[in-house]
Amino acid sequence: MDGPIHFNNGFGRQSGRPGSRQRSRQMRSPTTVQDTDVLIIGGGPAGTTAGALLAERGHAVILLEKDTHPRFHIGESLLPGNLRILERLGVLEAVAGIGEFKPGADFTAPDGNTQSFPFARALGDTPAHAYQVRRSEFDALLFRNCMHKGVDARERHRVVALTREGAMHRASVVAADEGQYEIRARFVVDASGRDGFMAKRNGWQRRNPRHASAAVFGHFRNVARRSGDRQGNISVYWFEHGWCWMIPLKGDVMSVGAVCLPSYLKTRQGDLESFLRSTLASVPEAAARMANAEAASPVSATGNYSYRSRRLHGPGYLLAGDAFAFIDPVFSSGVYLAMNGALTCIPAVEAWLAGDQRAYARACRHYRQVVNSKIDAFSWFIYRFTTPTMRDLFRNPRNDWQVEQAVISMLAGDGDGTRDIVSRLRLFKTIYYSYRMRLIGASVHAWWRRRRAWRVPFVDETLLP
Repeated sequence: MDGPIHFNNGFGRQSGRPGSRQRSRQMRSPTTVQDTDVLIIGGGPAGTTAGALLAERGHAVILLEKDTHPRFHIGESLLPGNLRILERLGVLEAVAGIGEFKPGADFTAPDGNTQSFPFARALGDTPAHAYQVRRSEFDALLFRNCMHKGVDARERHRVVALTREGAMHRASVVAADEGQYEIRARFVVDASGRDGFMAKRNGWQRRNPRHASAAVFGHFRNVARRSGDRQGNISVYWFEHGWCWMIPLKGDVMSVGAVCLPSYLKTRQGDLESFLRSTLASVPEAAARMANAEAASPVSATGNYSYRSRRLHGPGYLLAGDAFAFIDPVFSSGVYLAMNGALTCIPAVEAWLAGDQRAYARACRHYRQVVNSKIDAFSWFIYRFTTPTMRDLFRNPRNDWQVEQAVISMLAGDGDGTRDIVSRLRLFKTIYYSYRMRLIGASVHAWWRRRRAWRVPFVDETLLP
């Protein structure tokens, strides 16, 4: 639950947005304190979306990114729900140019049974496709776009402290080439991703102890693709210790990874690439597709613990994207949740800047409702994805009462959409709980196995020999 909103009417309107990036760099010095309407921490999809939209509305925005674009990042599979946001930002055509056409998703059970779920069958007016993108290119494109819209976007600038100073927030910033300086902002958007700048520093972040997982991943060339109209599909494979993904990208590159229990990753011997290949070898179809694969990037590992912040917003600040919550990437929800949250938060930011306390409170309630409903719509499926019941239901889909089409709508990003979709997803949940009773033995065994794995700590590669 968010704390009470304290509003201060002492904000003074700034006289226009900052100048060009070059001009603002010339103005900075260790003693410089720069004023702005909005400070955005983080230059990923959430930060650049919020920045572009706020700058379009005439607000002065400074965006600080700790790294340099392009940078490697997983989360390459977009959802149809992203397309309207990309169109609103004016970058849909550019994303189509760098992306691989994605008509749907495939799910393969351990016995080799594969089911395809094309987005064209979703209920409602959800777009019938999405794109797979290299995040290095996608994030750089969004970063350039927000600069084009008028955002003073800076790379290799890290916020190291943030304090409240009367009606303003004061941020201490360390720039890679220019030393330290300070920014005073009327409003702060924390879009720092899994760094969770505000949530971690304030003790708001709560990990989900019942959904611990670890991921091993990399890019490969010469991986066999699906044939025909499914060649752009994301492929998901269940295996004994979790699930694997294959995401086709442009240029004969495939993003390949495995999400597994930390206890399984702890058994690794040898390097990460060998471990990933041996894991895929236990999945016959995935192994066949990897027969001639060559690594196109180093293989990495990371902890994918789910978490959510106790606070989403407060007086003069809000959290967006992974800075607020992170859930397992099985349904490619990360980028969509980040960008949709950034789009939804704009009325709240503008209400605060306008000095309208009641409008800010209303807009924050709406923002909280939208963000949490989107996360909850995905989370129910994600937290049950590796159970025997969910695996069997995906293996044998039925469209009675359009339930299968409602599940496809969830996969497309519309799981909290129209009444027709929501009511049919409720019916699917009823089917799930009824079917689980038929598999009670296997379900209890799987639950006990996951429970033991929850106790294994994992942060990046720290548990690896």
